[in-house]
Amino acid sequence: MARIRRALISVTDKTGAGEFARALAELGVEILSTGGTARLLRELKVPVVDVAEVTGFPEMLDGRVKTIHPRIAAGILAMRGNPAHMEAIAAHRIPLIDMVVVNLYAFEKVAARRGAPVEDLIENIDIGGPTMIRAAAKNYQDVAVVTSPGDYAAILHEIQSRGELSLPTHWGLARKAFSLTAAYDRAISARLSRITVDDGGFRDKAEALPAVLDIRAERRLSLRYGENPHQSAALYSTCRGGIAGAEQLHGKELSYNNLVDLDAAWQLVQEFDAPASAIIKHTNPCGCAERESLAESYRRAFEADPLSAYGGVLAFNRILDEETAREIAKTFIEAIAAPDYSPEALAVLQTKKNLRLVRVSDAAAEQLVVKSIGGGFLAQTPDALRLRRSDARLVTRRGPSEAEWTALEFGWKVVKHVKSNAIVFAEPGRLVSAGAGQMSRVDSVKVGAMKAALPLKGTVLASDAFFPFPDGIEEAHKHGITAVIQPGGSVRDEEVIAAADRLGLAMVFTRIRHFRH
Repeated sequence: MARIRRALISVTDKTGAGEFARALAELGVEILSTGGTARLLRELKVPVVDVAEVTGFPEMLDGRVKTIHPRIAAGILAMRGNPAHMEAIAAHRIPLIDMVVVNLYAFEKVAARRGAPVEDLIENIDIGGPTMIRAAAKNYQDVAVVTSPGDYAAILHEIQSRGELSLPTHWGLARKAFSLTAAYDRAISARLSRITVDDGGFRDKAEALPAVLDIRAERRLSLRYGENPHQSAALYSTCRGGIAGAEQLHGKELSYNNLVDLDAAWQLVQEFDAPASAIIKHTNPCGCAERESLAESYRRAFEADPLSAYGGVLAFNRILDEETAREIAKTFIEAIAAPDYSPEALAVLQTKKNLRLVRVSDAAAEQLVVKSIGGGFLAQTPDALRLRRSDARLVTRRGPSEAEWTALEFGWKVVKHVKSNAIVFAEPGRLVSAGAGQMSRVDSVKVGAMKAALPLKGTVLASDAFFPFPDGIEEAHKHGITAVIQPGGSVRDEEVIAAADRLGLAMVFTRIRHFRH
């Protein structure tokens, strides 16, 4: 590859741009620039040539026209190995540009502002930047296109060590550039598609789901295999938050199933304000509790199903401390997600060579829930509804006591995270047992009762959907429940309510369903 003699630098994100330009200049590279970038470089005493000096035209139209000119485009697009190209370049005395350092107007930041005027959106659509990026990427063999400040250090190191950039580097930069412009256009299209116009002007359409589902995610991690060893798999990330953006601190390589279970556990503990622990096995909770301390919440969660907890996946909504870590270390656990770990907790858990520890620094921004089906995708908004006690309707003669209410509210938070048909036996602040994924609701009750490692007498029952017959609550009553929370809505609601009154149960309807498929 040829030595870089001339670079055009025009950036919106000026992070590190001055230092990068100075280092290039010290290597003998001539710097061309525009507008604010040129002013920054001059303030830093970096020699710079205005693009206007090359084109013979000033910047105009409020900066809309800076680099859109044949003398810039030709300097980037000319193929050095094409004699006709080089003859044209020489005939018109056009300076060759060997590096383009460009990033784009921050359209997505403006688009994220609620109620941003259409005029602001339009003015933040970059024209010259994508043009130069695409031109340089197209001519990748002769021009290095740099679109991320994060690449500055590696590029400088390579030039300083070998005098030029390698073909693999040129190709990698070009691929990143095309990815950037594609994402930029998608962001513009997605935001503008939500705006309608009529005689009254522009307004945002009140739609929860987009007209076109545009999914773009970077591959963050290649996995050994998928759900089974004969399936290939990878982790793709759309943002920095959540399990997809978590940092692994220790342990074996994360598997596909680990990540699915970690996400299920993390989503569950986000339901609680008090210190909470969740134990997940095959995406279903086998233990969950909230208490005044994290360690006590874990002990209570573990007691619900110690057998299933073996080899489970855990999540916590507080920094994991040493006391909790020592409790965890008593059992084989596959993986843990937490906002952070104390040094003492890490010292305890890192004695487990294979235990995967991930730090989840941010909650993921709310986004659509997407699943693939043959030939397409299903998308829905997240199940983010929270029940307020005042929204529930008492339907039986007896109302819940305060302790029963506390248990019902806890059970309702947990049951939305259990595979349907879902039944949860709960007490205040703790999951006692769960029946998940059965084909009939009464069978889910029976499974939950069968699996119970703790006494069910005095617990309450939460159901993710209505009871179609009285048999479900009649079966639960045999095991000692005292109250029920369910959506209601069955054609046999009156029969179910009558059975609850006959059995002395308190029952409330939420009018909210929590199917989880």
